Amino acid sequence: MKQNGTALILGATGGAGYEIAMALRRHGWQVRALSRRPEAGRRLIPEADWLEGDAMNAADVAEAAVSADLIVHVVNPPGYRNWRGLALPMLENTIAAAKASGARIVFPGTVYNYGPDAFPLLREDSPQHPRTRKGKIRVEMEDRLRRASEEGVRVLILRAGDFFGPVTGNSWLSQGMVKPGRPVRAVTHPGRRGAGHAWAYLPDFGETIARLVEKEAALLPFSSFHFGGHWFADGREFAERLRVVAGAPDAPIRRFPWEVVLALSPVVRLFREMAEMKYLWDVPVRLDNSRLVALLGEEPHTPVDLALRVTLQGMDCLGSQPSPPLEGKIMLRV
Repeated sequence: MKQNGTALILGATGGAGYEIAMALRRHGWQVRALSRRPEAGRRLIPEADWLEGDAMNAADVAEAAVSADLIVHVVNPPGYRNWRGLALPMLENTIAAAKASGARIVFPGTVYNYGPDAFPLLREDSPQHPRTRKGKIRVEMEDRLRRASEEGVRVLILRAGDFFGPVTGNSWLSQGMVKPGRPVRAVTHPGRRGAGHAWAYLPDFGETIARLVEKEAALLPFSSFHFGGHWFADGREFAERLRVVAGAPDAPIRRFPWEVVLALSPVVRLFREMAEMKYLWDVPVRLDNSRLVALLGEEPHTPVDLALRVTLQGMDCLGSQPSPPLEGKIMLRV
């Protein structure tokens, strides 16, 4: 196996962090992870070198980043709390560590950065006029990364739609569409009928990052790409495939209770965050991956039924039914 360098993962116990770590391991990277609870991390990724520390502590991040070639910044404030007070300082710690170590920062991007003026097809140069507080903070974070690239820090952003996968925490699939830990009896669909929606299967997303960082010679100091993922011209098709894969093809597809969420959003923090994102479910939002395909030649793409089966198995929604192995099942999408 080709031996690459050392990648420090901040947020390795989250869904995206975990899959990026696993993909980098497959591609010959030594993975290092920083966590306040490293023992739990070792159970999740025993092959990684786990260090105890806090992404909010600049000294912890700097020490963990010594001799690192990559810093994957996928750590987020828990429970949607205090994004401005936590997200930006954590990013500053990563930038400082990257300056000291010479590492390239890898940053997963979201569609929260965009408002309706950029829809329906998002390109890397589409205007970023977000409608939400979280979206505005994400724009600030990317602006800071762009300035850091002018200060000598190399940056790679890969932007995707809504995540799903076998190891996923806060996601629309696991928090709004089906209930983890029990068989699927119904599926709740947040989108408006006929509105297209983009989903990103996390193992494919992690594999894409692993392939991108191997193209270091072709990357700019500030490189941004869009990940196409699984696109459904009618987002309801995702819910339909979900119930079929779950072995419940006749399970009802229910409308998401937006009225309740909007009514309670002033007093329930989670509902407030969800309500702000409603506009992304009302209209088609697709990512143009032309730049990514031009560099890699293809986009890693697991067939949706297999991706959903592995996801539902990871969420303990399929009982004792064995999940087909993922290895060797990632397809290519051009």
